[in-house]
Amino acid sequence: MAKRMQEDPPKGSPAWMATFSDLMNLLLCFFVLLFSMSSVDQAKYEELVVSLSNSFSIFDGGGSAIGEGVLISSGVSQLNELDDYYNDMGSASESEETDAGDPMKEYEEELKKQNKEEVEEMYDELSEKIDAKGIASDVELDIDKNNQYVKISLSGAILFGSGQAQVIKEAKPVLNKVGDILKLYDDSLIKIEGHTDNVPITSGRFSDNMALSTARAVSVWSYFVEHKGLNPKTLEASGRSQYDPVASNKTAAGRAKNRRVEIKIYRENVK
Repeated sequence: MAKRMQEDPPKGSPAWMATFSDLMNLLLCFFVLLFSMSSVDQAKYEELVVSLSNSFSIFDGGGSAIGEGVLISSGVSQLNELDDYYNDMGSASESEETDAGDPMKEYEEELKKQNKEEVEEMYDELSEKIDAKGIASDVELDIDKNNQYVKISLSGAILFGSGQAQVIKEAKPVLNKVGDILKLYDDSLIKIEGHTDNVPITSGRFSDNMALSTARAVSVWSYFVEHKGLNPKTLEASGRSQYDPVASNKTAAGRAKNRRVEIKIYRENVK
């Protein structure tokens, strides 16, 4: 009887091995994807660094060159530098998010810049008009540090007699020219403030410096409304007494500077 011929085994890998390899590849891709979306836990990362450092301690005897001459000596310094690198990256990322993620701060900065430009433009306009009226020596012009208004200051000695609140005759030409300028800003809020020094009142007409400063502000307010036609709806008057000095009250020159009337022209329209 002839021997039965033995069949040759099939060539190549078994069919189940191809399916198994595909499954392993898919699982590997899945875990890599999960790892890429996860956040690095600092404590676990440090444990990993220590563990790897201990593993690389086989190089205690010296450094070995790998690749293009990159030296590894015990693996510790390289891993510590890697740790610092990741920490620096995290700090830089947080800083960039803080700077770039605050639209309100950017809006406030832009608003401040716009306010500054507007009040400086008003200051330049008022300066030109004061020079054109020839009253630059009678008034002082200044800008609010918060960029809200431009201030015209008139000395109390020009406007009033000592301890008095009635506008003197000699002050009317200056007030007329100031009123002509204010008329151009009649749509804006204009505040008139009276100021005094800290010397107590001796006149029987006013009880104290607050009453005197308020009466002086109201007197100027009335002059602008009655004689220059300024809008009383956008014009305010108030007294500040001695509580907002611009100079020392210890000298006669300082007290003279503190006795004044300030006219504040705000940049916002109120109509």
